[in-house]
Amino acid sequence: MSETSPRRIVIGDVHGHYEGLMTLLEAIAPMSDDQIYFLGDLIDRGPHSSQVVNFVKRHNYSCLLGNHEQMLLNILTNERTSSPTMQAWLYSGGQATVASYHEASIPDDHLDWFKSLPTYLDLGDIWLTHAGVDPSKSVTEQTADELCWIREEFHSIEKPYFPDKLIIIGHTITFTLPGVSPGKLAQGEGWLDIDTGAYHPRSGWLTGLDVTNNLVYQVNIFKDYLRTLPLEDVVIRVDPAKIKVDRRNKN
Repeated sequence: MSETSPRRIVIGDVHGHYEGLMTLLEAIAPMSDDQIYFLGDLIDRGPHSSQVVNFVKRHNYSCLLGNHEQMLLNILTNERTSSPTMQAWLYSGGQATVASYHEASIPDDHLDWFKSLPTYLDLGDIWLTHAGVDPSKSVTEQTADELCWIREEFHSIEKPYFPDKLIIIGHTITFTLPGVSPGKLAQGEGWLDIDTGAYHPRSGWLTGLDVTNNLVYQVNIFKDYLRTLPLEDVVIRVDPAKIKVDRRNKN
């Protein structure tokens, strides 16, 4: 099958799985004119966060701020961070990140790099952000907290936020959405979620999406298995009404 190039490749939440990322990129085989974008959450949970950050930073790949990078910054750059806040981050995978650095010390150049990460990228026909948008606000009104953390309020929208752009996100593991099984991508009204839960024992899939050719590359962290599929074979439509019901039940 012939492919159009140069390609735009979007990679979901890596969460410290450096070896899996290397396997995925070997399959994608990016050329010098391909554009690679990471949706954030390079760190936490997996064993090699520092290596992932070094790799992405060294290659000057585009990367968004994820909620895990935001948590790290909030804790390490705020002298008034409370012990419960620190413990919450460590419990959410931060301990693995600290352990991945020499003498458990995160260097200033990495912290400065995290601080420089944008919360979204507008690529014309696609719009990248980590978690989604607050549908009640304009783009200029969105905060970093919303772009890095939002879930149900965004997933349950009944019409696209942008009339002419597809929002591609990570953050929410796809199988946690109604009707989506592990390894599948989730599509709603004007959005596509490609976080397939690389660290999660129910999944293990790390996903890279070739937007240009509608191809999905996936490596399973736990099973050392690689596959390439047409986007149409791996994407599941999500009913926004079911997400609203789930939200009401949680409340």
